[in-house]
Amino acid sequence: MSTAYPEGLPAPIVHPPPPKRPELPDGIEPPLLAPDWRAWMAFAALLVGFVAAAVGAVILALIGGAFDGSVVASGKLADPSPAVNILATVVQDLALIGAALLFARVAARPRAWDFGLRSTRFWPAVGWALLTWAAFLIVTLAWVKLVGAEDVSEKLPAELGADESSLALICVGILVCVLAPLAEEFFFRGFFFTALRSWKGIWPAAIMTGIVFGAIHAGSSNIAFLVPLAFFGFSLCLLYAKTGSLYPCIAVHAANNSLAFSASQGWGWQIVPVLAGALSLVALICWLLRLAAGPTPAWALN
Repeated sequence: MSTAYPEGLPAPIVHPPPPKRPELPDGIEPPLLAPDWRAWMAFAALLVGFVAAAVGAVILALIGGAFDGSVVASGKLADPSPAVNILATVVQDLALIGAALLFARVAARPRAWDFGLRSTRFWPAVGWALLTWAAFLIVTLAWVKLVGAEDVSEKLPAELGADESSLALICVGILVCVLAPLAEEFFFRGFFFTALRSWKGIWPAAIMTGIVFGAIHAGSSNIAFLVPLAFFGFSLCLLYAKTGSLYPCIAVHAANNSLAFSASQGWGWQIVPVLAGALSLVALICWLLRLAAGPTPAWALN
């Protein structure tokens, strides 16, 4: 059936319907520029993480002492064994991750990309990562020469009993070169810096995060090395802000810890396989985490 218009009258103008607003897939929330994390959450998570780590270390020491009979014999805790020290350090790393997830959930259900676990452009990220590491090494050498420090090697491997056995050496190497970079970057850059950044912006947040990052290493590093470590924490924040991804930060952290760990053992050529092995393990774990988290939405990419 057709509609006839009176002769001499113009036909009405028919406008096409407006385009529909695209719907987001189920389970995907509207895009946010940054998670709604507050500054107090950063410091509260740091406190809760270390309290939980301390409690875990005491429990492990009690269990270890009960097994070897030192608690029964002396009525007090003896020096923990290397196994206990290694497990306590693993608990500390897990406690920091758990604290970050706990306080992130106060604002909203945390998503992997909120912590920086998202893709970035590969070659620019490699360039910025190398520049960050080079800047840290230059600052470290300049600082060591300025203060006249002779030994800035890591004390942590020896404290964890890396020299007790080959198995202990391998466990400490994995802990220092792989697990520590993953956990510390997730907490300090992925959560702590992000929370402070929403409060005061990139530069103040990076400075505060760097200071805290350097301070927490006071027990495991030479005191003269704390200033370069604070700079390291600061520069990793800038790397994260520049690339929009936590992966380059984890890679630089793992590479640097591999170098420090090898130096603490007095190694030469062994640095190469340690560095390659650490980066390979880190890459594998990050890939598995990415698979578990699912694809990152286009709007969450840098």
